[in-house]
Amino acid sequence: MSEMAFQDYYPDDVSHCYGCGRLNEHGLQLKSFWDGEETVAHFTPRPYHTAIPGYVYGGLLASLIDCHGTGTAAAAAFRAAERPMDSKPALRYVTAALNVSYLRPTPLGTPLEIRGRVKELKGRKVVVEAWISAEGSVCVRGEVVAVELPEHMRPTA
Repeated sequence: MSEMAFQDYYPDDVSHCYGCGRLNEHGLQLKSFWDGEETVAHFTPRPYHTAIPGYVYGGLLASLIDCHGTGTAAAAAFRAAERPMDSKPALRYVTAALNVSYLRPTPLGTPLEIRGRVKELKGRKVVVEAWISAEGSVCVRGEVVAVELPEHMRPTA
């Protein structure tokens, strides 16, 4: 795995996301990495990430799929272009569609592994399948359709 997470390469002006922004001190600060042809991130939910006692809130799980998916999309676009992730112009992706299926309750208090795989990379669109495992069992599956950040959403200096 790489030393730096995909999200660590995001320019400061687009690093405030609640789920993965390194500059959001109150956020989750998810960190994603290549692991062969898949991507991986780890996250341990805190006690306040509860749905019902003992289980993780589904919205948090959707956020993990979402942010891991957009991070994977950016990394895949750089890889496909044969460019290092710190090269300019920066490639940053946002969610166009998110589909999440909850397969079983996700236990609270255990580390989660989030994995992703690129299904499609075409033009400004990347489709990523992702899943979350706890204690060796897949609890959540999802798909993220990510699109390159539109110009009108880019902060201006």
